[in-house]
This record gives sequence, structure tokens and C-alpha cells, in this order.
Amino acid sequence: MAVKTYAEQLEEVQAAISRLLADGQAWEQGQRSRTEARLAELHAREQFLRRMVEREQRGGIRLRRVVNE
Repeated sequence: MAVKTYAEQLEEVQAAISRLLADGQAWEQGQRSRTEARLAELHAREQFLRRMVEREQRGGIRLRRVVNE
């Protein structure tokens, strides 16, 4: 399985947020049940991934100043 890029992960998280808002956090059908990730956790992950995507688009981490002691 290939490692997904930050942009791909961001799309997945945003889709999960949309599903969660549309369908709710938990559901049951007969003896089957499922609980989705909490909205706050998804928003936190979304913010992290947004920063990583922006960083990649700028060309990565930039070093502004080195202090030599």
C-alpha cells in the first residue's frame, strides 16, 4: 500500500467531515453499529494537514536564521 500525500489525506478528512455532518456520528442496523471519529478530532487533523499541504506548496521547510554559539 502506497503512502498517501498530505493533499490526499486532507481530501479524505474533509470527506469524512462532510459525511459526519450529513449522516451523524453513529448508526446502528440490526446487530451492527458504527461510530465515526469525533468532529473535533477531524477538525484538528484537517488543520494539521492544511498546514502540511501549504508547506509542501511553498517548497518545504525554510530555515530563516542559524545561531552559532
